[in-house]
Amino acid sequence: MADLPLEFKRLFSVAAAQAGRALFPPLCGGCRRTVSLPATLCGSCWRELRLLERPWCEVLGVPFTVEMGEGALSPAAIANPPPFDRARSAVAYTGVARRMVQALKYNDRTDLAPWMARWMMRAGSELIRDADVIVPVPLHSRRFLRRRFNQSAELARALAGLSGLGFEPALVVRAKPTRQQVGLGLAEREQNVRGAFKVPAADRERLRGRRVLAVDDVYTTGATVSAMARSLRRAGAAGVDVLTFARVLPEDFLDGGGNSI
Repeated sequence: MADLPLEFKRLFSVAAAQAGRALFPPLCGGCRRTVSLPATLCGSCWRELRLLERPWCEVLGVPFTVEMGEGALSPAAIANPPPFDRARSAVAYTGVARRMVQALKYNDRTDLAPWMARWMMRAGSELIRDADVIVPVPLHSRRFLRRRFNQSAELARALAGLSGLGFEPALVVRAKPTRQQVGLGLAEREQNVRGAFKVPAADRERLRGRRVLAVDDVYTTGATVSAMARSLRRAGAAGVDVLTFARVLPEDFLDGGGNSI
């Protein structure tokens, strides 16, 4: 008899969950069709998703078509070593992944961030293991006021909750407004974000000697995260890794895929 209240609570919770699902059925994050479980994709959208897997370049995280051996580097990483240590992305920026990024960024779909972060946890497990703090790529204050939230911060916040790492959204600030990177070539992107980031003087001692995991929604050419990594290193960070939800792969530039972000 002593267990009856607990049983009633359990039955009430089950009934409430069923009623909630009937009133607000779970929807696919890619196409908004009804699905059986929350935070899942429908079959059609799942087939569009390209998860990024090993083998990949140990520095840039670009997948190889064949096994290249442990520690293999891509030609890009050899010819132009980045100012960060490693970059990883969960998925290729095509199909449903592209729609999810744009829904989060432009349609206020912040509900997508927690399960996008779960895929990022999988892709960036080694980076998360080595990190001391998670820092999102910041927006300039003017753009933040127009958009009302920072999509990179939403992903970073979710990652911090899943990993237990500290979340430091103000450790790096955007010191100057920049143009949208959409449609810019590599040299223009690099010029656009040169000097755009800084670590406030009051926070430099807290940063010194710590490994930072920089988080963004999409990696295109790496110009933005490279500029941020340089700023962090100048301020005393022991190392900087980069983790994004999606990545524009080199072949995707051929069909204009890189011009959407």
